This record gives sequence, structure tokens and C-alpha cells, in this order.
Amino acid sequence: MQRRILLAAAALLPSLATAQTPPTPPDWPARPVRMLVGSAPGGGTDAMARAVADRLAPLLGQPVIVENRPGVSNTLAVDMTAKSTDGHTMVMGVVTAHAIAPHLLKLGYDSNRDLVPVAYVGAVPNVLVVGNNLPANSVQELVALARKEPGRINFASSGTGSTQHIAAEMFKDAAGIELTHVPYKGSAAALVDLVSGQVQMSFDTMPSVIGQIKAGKLRPLGVTSPRRNAQLPQVPTLAEAGLPGVEIGAWYGIYMPAATPRAVQARVHDEVNKVLAMPETRTRLEAVGAELQPMGQAEFIALHNAEYQRFGEIIRKNHIKID
Repeated sequence: MQRRILLAAAALLPSLATAQTPPTPPDWPARPVRMLVGSAPGGGTDAMARAVADRLAPLLGQPVIVENRPGVSNTLAVDMTAKSTDGHTMVMGVVTAHAIAPHLLKLGYDSNRDLVPVAYVGAVPNVLVVGNNLPANSVQELVALARKEPGRINFASSGTGSTQHIAAEMFKDAAGIELTHVPYKGSAAALVDLVSGQVQMSFDTMPSVIGQIKAGKLRPLGVTSPRRNAQLPQVPTLAEAGLPGVEIGAWYGIYMPAATPRAVQARVHDEVNKVLAMPETRTRLEAVGAELQPMGQAEFIALHNAEYQRFGEIIRKNHIKID
């Protein structure tokens, strides 16, 4: 899917792709670097950030401090980054904040103007999971149950406008069913209630739910990727389960303020890609279902632009709005 997006977005590449990069300022970084995360500890974005930050610090020669600033569909951390002027702040961006929320929320930043995509990290599928108290062992059984009792089944999300929310809305539309949305401030709180039975289902990201799945606390019914995931090879795709239109995932990458010098962007891009090439990093991220794909900065910018357009169309088509 990402390859198709990149090819379709080739015409959107800015002059950045061919610009000559000046040398990195010799004193950068001059102090610890902040990597902001827009969700609470324990979620997919947090897992991605900590896997990168742990290995990035020695390469930069300064600590990389992960700070969780959850809320408003991951956008609080992005807003802080966009307005940062210290030259040492970045955010572990996620599709929610950069390609979805701008179409749904009135934000204090412009995702396409105030920030720059610097280093792509990877992507994970969303997983349709249900609590063990819900009598559904397949997508077909879940759909049948929802049709029998419209609106009774609640689905949790990490926030309005998150990939969990969008995936569930696409699922509802494709299956012709009614579900009730229960938004949370991050995946961790949502999963507590899902495991305890306060809500019945979710389309959470793979890193957030893989531990609960393997512990037998949640039951996976399908993945939203075009192919099955290596961590859950027995779980069908939504297309295999009869709903081919439900294809969505969460991608992650480092964003910095637009005013960040090109040389600093290039340094961060190169060092992050060194981290992603380390066997221990790959093992750590692949263990939570991440699909890693080396990508140049210009390609990441093209992906950002294409996904911004794609999700705008999905939101308009499905009439998704913030209540």
C-alpha cells in the first residue's frame, strides 16, 4: 500500500529532495534532545519512540528524552513541537496527528506548513480485537451480533480521529452495522476497560495489543493490512474476512519544526536510519508487529502528502465528524 502511495505522490516532492545539504552546525546537539510523544506510556507511538530514542542518544552524543504529552488525538505533542524554538525538540509523529486530525479538528498548527517530516520509522496494522466476554470468534460472528443488537456493542479508541476510530467507522460502513464509540485519552486506558469488559471491541494498533493477545486477555479477529502480519499469522485480514474496503494502518516518523536547519534534519534522518538498521532495534520493533521500510526524507514527505489527501477523502466519504 505504501509503495502505491509513494508512486502516486511522486509529483508532490519538494525541492528538498534535490537540495544540497549544508554541513551540520558543529555544536548541534548542544544539549539534551526532547522527543515528544502524543500518547500515554504503553501505546504504539510510545513503543516506537522509546525503541528509537534508546539507540539514538549515543549517536547524537546527547541524551534523547522521551516526554509523553497525551491528548487530543496525539496533537498536543505535535503542537508543542511546531511552536518550539529551542532547536532541540522533535516529535514521534503518527498518521493520526499529521494526516487525520487536521481534517477533523481546529488545530493550533498547520501540519503541512509548520512541521517537516524528517525520518520515517515504520508502520503497524490495526487489529480488530474483542474482549473474552464477547461471544464472537470471527469477523462474521461479530457482524452478526452487531446486526442483532444495533448500537449495543461499544468500541474503544485512543481518541476521536485516531486510526482506531477511523478503522471502526470504515468497518461499520463496510459491514452495514451500528457500533457506539467510546474515546479514551490513549490506548493504555482503553485497553484496561476492554480487558475488563467495560467496552467490547477495538481496532487498536499492533504494538498496543500484541502483549494482551499473547497473554490470552484479548481475542484478535482480523488485521487491517493488505497481508497477514508475521506476529499473528493465523489472523485473517479484513479483506479475507469479507470486508475488502477496510484497509488502514498507523505509520510513524520523526517530525521537527519547519524552521529546523536542513543540515540538522539530514543529521537526524541519517542517525535514525542507522538506529533502524541495528539488528536489536529491528527485533524489538518487529516483535510488536512493526513493518520497517528504509525511506529517504523526500519519500517520507511524499508519503505524508499522499496520506493527508487520502484520509481527507476517507473522512469526507464516511461523513466522519467530531461530535
